[in-house]
Amino acid sequence: MDDSKLLERIAINPKVMVGKPVIRGTRFTVQHILGLLASGMIIDEILQEYTGLTREDVLASILLAKESLETTTFAPLSSEGV
Repeated sequence: MDDSKLLERIAINPKVMVGKPVIRGTRFTVQHILGLLASGMIIDEILQEYTGLTREDVLASILLAKESLETTTFAPLSSEGV
């Protein structure tokens, strides 16, 4: 599945989860899915625990995070190491 099709799985609506990106048609936030991955869960474990999600939903969440980072400008938090 190409990137644009994956991103179609994500919805942003101010009336759903205060406008946080969610998997379309659900209240599963991208933030929650990324948190599960960051905690060490693998995709198959997430799919077992959250049966309403698909592999493509998880991949779309990762892609949204990647695309967001590509368009964000970062400033150093401190002057150490600069």
